[in-house]
Amino acid sequence: MTTILLLGTLDTKGNEYKYVKEKIEAEGCRVITVDVGIKGVPAWKPDISREQVAAAAGYDLSALVRRNDRGFAIQCMAEGAAAIVRSRYDEGDLQAILALGGSGGSTIAASAMRALPIGVPKLLVSTIASGDTSHYVGQADITMMYSVVDIAGINSISEPILTNAAAAICGMAKARVSKGNLASVKPMVAVTMFGVTTQCVTKAKERLEAHGYEVVVFHANGSGGKAMEALIRDGFFCGVLDTTTTELADELVGGLLSAGPDRLEIAGRMGIPQVVSLGALDMVNFGPPDTIPSKFEGRKFYKHNPHVTLMRTTAEENDRLGRIIGRKLNQAKGPAAVFIPRKGISSIAKENEVFYDPDADRALIESLRNELDSHVEWIDMDTDINHPRFAEAMADKLDELIKEKREVRSIE
Repeated sequence: MTTILLLGTLDTKGNEYKYVKEKIEAEGCRVITVDVGIKGVPAWKPDISREQVAAAAGYDLSALVRRNDRGFAIQCMAEGAAAIVRSRYDEGDLQAILALGGSGGSTIAASAMRALPIGVPKLLVSTIASGDTSHYVGQADITMMYSVVDIAGINSISEPILTNAAAAICGMAKARVSKGNLASVKPMVAVTMFGVTTQCVTKAKERLEAHGYEVVVFHANGSGGKAMEALIRDGFFCGVLDTTTTELADELVGGLLSAGPDRLEIAGRMGIPQVVSLGALDMVNFGPPDTIPSKFEGRKFYKHNPHVTLMRTTAEENDRLGRIIGRKLNQAKGPAAVFIPRKGISSIAKENEVFYDPDADRALIESLRNELDSHVEWIDMDTDINHPRFAEAMADKLDELIKEKREVRSIE
């Protein structure tokens, strides 16, 4: 039977959880309930108690209550909930998870959901779902539904929302169970793309697919880079075609699309073959012009659309970026290669385009060349990044590195 785990505070939201539980069971699904409340008395007995949740994180619930530190208690219950949920999943006793909550309950529930693999249905009905949810979702495939009203009773507004949530999680869970194991039989590679490197990635993707790979493309918009790094860490990919490393420029200069300081490091740490280029390092991303910090006044800008303004990186910034990339790749434990497109690192950095700046590009390339150790292969091509020949060469090189690593493993 399809099993759905309900996780939440049964002291403050016991009636709402009971309503949702009954709706799910009416759909023919089994329900496991987990109580993550801290102070009040549960409205009814759950399958997994709050004491068990606290213990899973290494804490005694009564001690948490006596400490009277809500933030610390939420952190502890989040750790315990994540451990229990992951354990249930690993035992095959969970096909989906649903939670209802305010900010505290959502924090605990989201932590538990992030412990589950991509593809496991995760639905969070929350009072904070209409705002910035990045801290809750992270790099997980969590579906958030705005509760509209506070989760405090079954009324004419909350009733249809909770009914829809119950139906949605049942539908997702049943669809997943009916499809069975969706794991690809083809080896998977990750590729990074931006609008200004789309032509390159499209051609490289075709080439990699012809080599027999399943290609997963990530939008290099900060969250995309973080998601890719997380999935690399989880062992999804046998190789990485990091065409578009633009997020490093946002991290360095202070743009909106940084993927964090660890970008371009995980594949190297894990020894996964990677082919890297300099896609879109000619730009830093901001919002509308009136939101750009005043310290950048006088720089070269390009209005990509009403909501996105691009700023050209300088020779000094590119010199630093080259050294940063070199240091990151030098740490790689697996095979790595760098491809240099001499005639433009994006579609708008070519000659006669708005971000054409050969001095800035030269600073990037020369600093990278000087920083890079000899074990990282250097491929210099007299094309722009979107030329079909450049894209196909990158794809072929990644295929070569992956096959060479497989041969080494088979010998060992």
